[in-house]
Amino acid sequence: MSCFESLIEIDKQLLLFGNSFHTPFWDNFISIFSGKLIWIPTALVLLYVIIRTEKRDSWWVLLFLVLTIVLADQISSGIIKPLVARWRPTHEPTLQGIVQLVHGYTGGRYGFVSSHAANSFAVALFTSLLFRRRLYTWTIFLWATANVYTRIYLGVHYPLDILGGAIVGLACGWFSFYLMQRIKPQLRQRMDDIMLDKGIYLIISVLIISVAVIAIGNNFLLFLA
Repeated sequence: MSCFESLIEIDKQLLLFGNSFHTPFWDNFISIFSGKLIWIPTALVLLYVIIRTEKRDSWWVLLFLVLTIVLADQISSGIIKPLVARWRPTHEPTLQGIVQLVHGYTGGRYGFVSSHAANSFAVALFTSLLFRRRLYTWTIFLWATANVYTRIYLGVHYPLDILGGAIVGLACGWFSFYLMQRIKPQLRQRMDDIMLDKGIYLIISVLIISVAVIAIGNNFLLFLA
């Protein structure tokens, strides 16, 4: 067996391990946590904090934040996935009946690299470089890591898909921030520290509340069932 084949086999075994901890609670919780709706409260608070701190120039920051997401999404989904054409675990013939599905969700045909991971880590790095607060950095990267693990739990991505997506996302986040600094170097320097500190705690609070709402709502639904 070649090194490449050994790597692919290890990747499959890690997937099956990460995909093996299924319970009704976690199935429902992770299905919601992995979705796009969970990002809406955080996105709204991020917009608020950026607008309050940058004021008239906030549209520049928002422009580069959008660029970050577009780059990460298009490079991962529009270029790499069709170019590599690696089947998702849920579409891999040798794993049919082995990978545990949640509510029948299988995702698209190809999985390398994970656009979920690319987008999550791109936003995490860009905003971490923008805010430069250790507490925020740890929180948003923990959030991004938990978010991308859900893709393994759901069986729609291999760990290497996640790792590749994270690398793409980090590169896009760094590139967009670097470009913003070159074009508008005064943006980060004008951050209002008092307002920004309050905003960081607000963002973190929204992240925690979002998780709590999912957990409590999920427990309530399971109790009714």
